[in-house]
Amino acid sequence: MIFYSTTMTTKLYIGTFSSYLNGFWELVIEYSPKLISAILILIVGLYAIRFINRLVRRIMVKRELDPTLSKFLADILLWVLRVLLFVTFISKLGIETSSFVAILGAAGLAVGLSLQGSLSNFAGGMLIILFKPFKVGDTIEAQGVIGTVSEIQIFVTRLISGNNQTIFVPNGVLSNGTIINYSMQGTRKADLVFSLSYDTNIKIAKEIVMKVMLEHPKVLKNPAPEVAVKTLTDNAIHLAIRPWSKNEDFGNVCSDILENCKEAFDEAGISIQPYMIESSKG
Repeated sequence: MIFYSTTMTTKLYIGTFSSYLNGFWELVIEYSPKLISAILILIVGLYAIRFINRLVRRIMVKRELDPTLSKFLADILLWVLRVLLFVTFISKLGIETSSFVAILGAAGLAVGLSLQGSLSNFAGGMLIILFKPFKVGDTIEAQGVIGTVSEIQIFVTRLISGNNQTIFVPNGVLSNGTIINYSMQGTRKADLVFSLSYDTNIKIAKEIVMKVMLEHPKVLKNPAPEVAVKTLTDNAIHLAIRPWSKNEDFGNVCSDILENCKEAFDEAGISIQPYMIESSKG
């Protein structure tokens, strides 16, 4: 009796296994065309995406687009094509894509709400890249800092200050704020101020300053340098000295003019007040 029961159980297991095996092979036969076509689409699609991406990059290089903008657009195109390929791949396998798209939409909404600041910086980076208020190599003043632009990224702009410090400014506030670009015009005017005694003959002092500026090799003759009385205070005459120079010569010109004017005033016996105001934001 026990032997008969064991034999029946073994036959039952064999029959169940055979039915599962037959069902598996039927499933393989049924889905093989879909699986093969989906794999082919995936392989061909990956090669096509790589080819399209390279082609787009070459076109943008030939059109001499901004390198940052070119890289950004190429990366966006790459990921969009990859997502489309993935959706096509799973739909070819017979998987419903409507629920998948709904999940992506919900995830995108959640990420967008949690990254509002980053999205603002992203939009700011796009505006900077498209409208180009400055470029790499320009010296700018924005958000209370001054520096030379070393890199324009999608979320931040990197500046190098005069004392070689690296400053990262978020693109969101940068694009929405005031930007002073000292390099865009190619030339720059200094606004230096000497404080002179009331005993000074203003006409002679102006002639001395003008002579110093005209003799300096890096002071531009066009536009012409200027010298004028700026203000009269209780104890001093403030004389404004405004030479023009190229951007790359600006710092040296300011320093040289101050030094040369001081020496010329000493030779002429003109008394300089014990304090001096200097402003270089002209």
